[in-house]
This record gives sequence, structure tokens and C-alpha cells, in this order.
Amino acid sequence: MKISLIIEMILIGAFTGVITGLTGASGNMVIVPLVNLLLGFSIHEAIGTSLMITVLSSLAISVVYFRHDNIDIKAGIWIAAGSVVGAQAGTKYAINMSEISLGGGFGIFMAIIGIVIWNRGINHKSFANSSKNLIKFKTQTQKISAALILGFFVGIMTGIFGSGGGAMILLILIFILDFPIHLAIGTASLLMTITACSGAVGYAIHGNIQSPAGLIIGISAAISGVVSAIFANKVNEQILSKAVGVVFFILGIFMTVLFLPRFKL
Repeated sequence: MKISLIIEMILIGAFTGVITGLTGASGNMVIVPLVNLLLGFSIHEAIGTSLMITVLSSLAISVVYFRHDNIDIKAGIWIAAGSVVGAQAGTKYAINMSEISLGGGFGIFMAIIGIVIWNRGINHKSFANSSKNLIKFKTQTQKISAALILGFFVGIMTGIFGSGGGAMILLILIFILDFPIHLAIGTASLLMTITACSGAVGYAIHGNIQSPAGLIIGISAAISGVVSAIFANKVNEQILSKAVGVVFFILGIFMTVLFLPRFKL
């Protein structure tokens, strides 16, 4: 393997880790198009390898948030349960589905969410309070059922695209389960580890993971992710909310620009 290629992988991993550590969202929406376009991976290899990378980076980042008491696995376990099943379903049908148009659509969605988060904040003052008026659970069973269903769809998205799962988990924790931003990011990181692991197994079975590249990018992402997670745990919620909004917007635009030109009607 050429030195220039290794350096390229390390840089991709470093950038991914920063995003994941700050937001709790998987960096797969960056990894998938980059390894597909720059490293020449097939789209299925790109998705499978990105899931492997997410397992390594998100697990390391989760440890940092856990040490700062910013993980609540009990509250998010039902999302994880649904996402594991959904990830398997997603990987099963991914080979027959077009990820290009939906990938571009998700990019637009991410950009819009970034604007909303920047304008209104996400430390459950305005948006979360208004969402409570729209989503009300009368019983714990209803809340668990909703978490399972939402987790299932998160898993499907992760299994098909290798991206978006962490972002969706983060939004569910904040806007539906009313988590504060630090706790939401930490919990989303751990849940994304579980979801990505399930998806990675599905892709590995079909031989769609490039393990050497996954290890290099994954280790780089884990190291930079730990550094950014330490930083994120030290800043106040309002600043972190703004940072998350900016990152979501940039990633959304980035994903849209990369995917939509490749879409053919």
C-alpha cells in the first residue's frame, strides 16, 4: 500500500473523528462518498467499510462521554434494539436499492436541520418544548413502542446507506426523548456503535468490507474523535448546539453536492 494512500486514509479518518466526537452523528456521510470517489471502492464496499470505521470511532468516543457521565444507555436501549433489527433489514435489501437519489435527499434534510438547530438551539428550551406539545406519550409502553419503531427505521437507513443513523438517533434523543445536548451526543455515539456493528456484520457476510482501509481510517477516526469529544464535554451547551448546527449544515451540503450530480432520471 502506497504511503500517499495511507496518508489520504488517515486524513479521511481524522476529519471523520472530529465530526463524530462533536456531534455524536456518524461520519459515514463523509466516509462513504470519499472512499467511493477517492479510493475507488464500490458503493457497497464503501458503505460496509464505513460501518466498520464507525464501530471503532464511535466506541472510543463513547468511552470519553461515559467518563463524563454523559451516556444514558437505559433510556436509549429500545432505540438500539430496533436499530439492530433495522440494520439487518437494510443490509439485506441494499444491493437492490439506489442510494444516490436518497443520499442526496438526506443531504438536503441534514442541511435544513442544521439551519433549524442554529436558529433555535437544541438545548431543549424552544424546539424541544414545542415538540412535546406535538408528541405526547400517555404510557411507558407507548414511549417504548415509539423508540423501537424509530430505532428500526434508523437501522434501515444505516444498513442501506452506511450513514445518517447517528444523526437520526441524536435528533430522536433531543426532540422526542428530551435529552440535553451532551447526554444526547454521548448516548447517540454508543447507540451508533451498536447499530453500525449490526450493519457491518451484514456487509461482511457479503464480502463488502475492505478491512485494511477500515483499520487505518478507523484508528485515525478514533484518535481524533477522542480529542474532539474531550473538547465537546468541556464547552457549554449553547456553544455546542451552535457547533452541531454548523456541522450538520456543512455535511448536508457536502453530501448533496457529491450525490445529486450522479443521479440520473
